[in-house]
Amino acid sequence: MRQARIPYAGVLYSSEVSVTTATVSPQPAIAGAAERHAVAGQPLAAVTGAEIQAPLISGGHVRYANLDYGASAPALSVVSAYLNEILPYYASVHRGAGYASQISTSVYENARTIVRDFVGGRPDDSVIFTRNTTDSLNLLAGCLPQTGGRPDGDVLYLDIEHHANLLPWQGVPHRSIVAADTITGTLDAVRAELEQGGVSLLAVTGASNVTGEILPIRALAALVHRYGARIVVDAAQLAPHRRINIAADGVDYLAFSGHKLYAPFGAGVLVGRPDWLDRGVPHLAGGGAVKEARLDGVSWATGPARHEGGSPNVLGAATLARATQVIAQLDQGRWHAHESAIRSFLVEGLQTIDGVTVHQIFKDSNPETDTIGVVNFSVEGYDAGLVAAYLSAEHGVGLRDGRFCAHPLLKRLGLPSGSLRASFGVGSRLEDAERLLAGIRALRSNGLGWDYVVDAGRWVPANDFRTYPHWAPNTPGTAGAAPCTDD
Repeated sequence: MRQARIPYAGVLYSSEVSVTTATVSPQPAIAGAAERHAVAGQPLAAVTGAEIQAPLISGGHVRYANLDYGASAPALSVVSAYLNEILPYYASVHRGAGYASQISTSVYENARTIVRDFVGGRPDDSVIFTRNTTDSLNLLAGCLPQTGGRPDGDVLYLDIEHHANLLPWQGVPHRSIVAADTITGTLDAVRAELEQGGVSLLAVTGASNVTGEILPIRALAALVHRYGARIVVDAAQLAPHRRINIAADGVDYLAFSGHKLYAPFGAGVLVGRPDWLDRGVPHLAGGGAVKEARLDGVSWATGPARHEGGSPNVLGAATLARATQVIAQLDQGRWHAHESAIRSFLVEGLQTIDGVTVHQIFKDSNPETDTIGVVNFSVEGYDAGLVAAYLSAEHGVGLRDGRFCAHPLLKRLGLPSGSLRASFGVGSRLEDAERLLAGIRALRSNGLGWDYVVDAGRWVPANDFRTYPHWAPNTPGTAGAAPCTDD
């Protein structure tokens, strides 16, 4: 572990690097303050942990400003209450004659119907519960159609994808496309590749986990169907911010996670057409996935059971389904106005700070309608990890730093060492963005207020004597993390 007081801890990228970013304008007036406070001064929905107190490195506590919803969103209070209600009845599902098992089975299987309705699924769409979005997309990768042992076509994906929608396809025949700097140009690039033939599936994100920009899913679905292919949408970021209707939009497969949709326990789901799924390689070979098992062979089940071997995450599926019900009941106008008010306030505020750059992928995306509650930015002269550590320790603000499991995109944006991402949702309030802006302004004006060191590849405060709650091991938050570097 090395220690140093470093007011400027290295440069994220050379000033000569060309990047696609939002324009930083000098001190524009931020209009509509009263209107913004009216729609976003308070959370849109109650979440568990909204008032937890974060200890500051200099002493004292402040309300934790959670701007890390894009990694994992806090559980909705309604969902937490529902969990406590069903927890006494928790038991192993399927083939259990006992009262608790019958109730748990009913809750688990009904969760499929709830989730299918939430995404506008077709009546025969399979709803398969998984561990997370990554698991769902890996499952689908094992179900791509083959003829004579050879894949029927390539999987096509963009260079802006999260690794969950990038790495599973590298084990099968695939092609990648460099997204253009406009959405229109990107659609043209996809069309040009489809015209070459031989594509069976387009795998695309619904909304970028790095910048929050939304892709035109309905247009992409119509395009791939014109060339006889199918589409899978990684909706891990989109589902918590926009309603989706896969039947109306022509989406063949959709994957998302409970932990980003205000539900605990890390369940995920894959919803989509059953034909590929019923013929695919069972995702988990084990109990519950078979019709008949023999010493030298097996007859696999069809339907969701084929891919849900072993004891399922009953509580994860149940809370995921309950969260979708709450989200479905939100007034969409208020929901989008709440999110847009926080995002526009934060972006405009960052653009007034000298040395701060807000990043985006597409020049033609509309920030009011085509972007979810995610803002990506960097601070000139400071490593992103150091800024994140500073904001947490000195201001009680939590946000994400690094490359966001989207290495090709960060490299393309001229941010090979990473950037910062603030993300928010229904439990956020305008004060969270105000706290972040105040911290960045203080950093640019006064520098760091504490010494920071690198420990296990991460910036942390030096001589940090703050303690965790008595029930939590006082282990650094860097413990067990992947190095995320080739060095």
